[in-house]
Amino acid sequence: MSPRWLGLTSPVFAFLPWGVHAGAQEQMHFYGTGVNNATIVLTAHLYRPRGAGRFPAAVLMHGCGGLYSRSTGNIAAKMRTWAEFLREQSYVLLLVDSFGPRGLEEICTQRGKLNSAMTRSYDAYGALIYLQSLPFVNADRIALVGWSNGARAVLRAIVENGRYRPASLPQGGFRAAIAFYPQCRVKYTDSPVYRPYAPLLILLGALDDWTPATHCVKLARTAQVGGAAIEIVVYPGAHHSFDSPNSRVCHRPEARNRNKSGGCCGATVGSHAEARDKARQQVTRFLARHLRE
Repeated sequence: MSPRWLGLTSPVFAFLPWGVHAGAQEQMHFYGTGVNNATIVLTAHLYRPRGAGRFPAAVLMHGCGGLYSRSTGNIAAKMRTWAEFLREQSYVLLLVDSFGPRGLEEICTQRGKLNSAMTRSYDAYGALIYLQSLPFVNADRIALVGWSNGARAVLRAIVENGRYRPASLPQGGFRAAIAFYPQCRVKYTDSPVYRPYAPLLILLGALDDWTPATHCVKLARTAQVGGAAIEIVVYPGAHHSFDSPNSRVCHRPEARNRNKSGGCCGATVGSHAEARDKARQQVTRFLARHLRE
């Protein structure tokens, strides 16, 4: 077994709060991959629904701004809102912090700080194996959901025959995946056509100038012709981060943006109420279909 997976199922979990009470949100820890493939202990927040039994679950991967609000230090509003929304639908959620344990706050404005698609794909599988070890999780009904930079990790992690997927997963891989406004201009596979091993839903804003929808539409349409299970939805009038709870539309001049002329900076972000509400409906239907039926 590769060193990057060493210890992922070790007794380290014995000191973690497995007895977290229903409806709580607790900080957890599990093994991931660090610099030069060294093992790193990652931090995550677990949301568990009320009630008994084994629940379907999802791993949530934050965007380039990190899991926490830099103004309050709390879990960022968008991530917290999604976790609470899905917990009310009786899902277990694990919000993974890929940055803090690596000494990073954000990578929206910094180049070369983290090979995010690769490293965060390993984080996703570390989180999957951790969730599969919990007695109240249905181990073969776990989805992967990511936003922007986290959505890049989603596309990389679930590519068919991808090298970032562990060679052996006793409980199987992710059952389904959702990617909010990923960067589709990059190449995720050596194959001519992108093909995920699990059903994939991609949600995008038509006015997104940071991760333009056109690249993902092309990726999805080509994959669909090849028989891939990809759904794609583009919301008219919506910008990047359209699903934020209450964020005014604004220009971020400091944001690194490879889609800008000259490959430099500037992006428009902000909420779009109609797109956010439709995305919630779409996510609800998609997860119910693939994690409950």
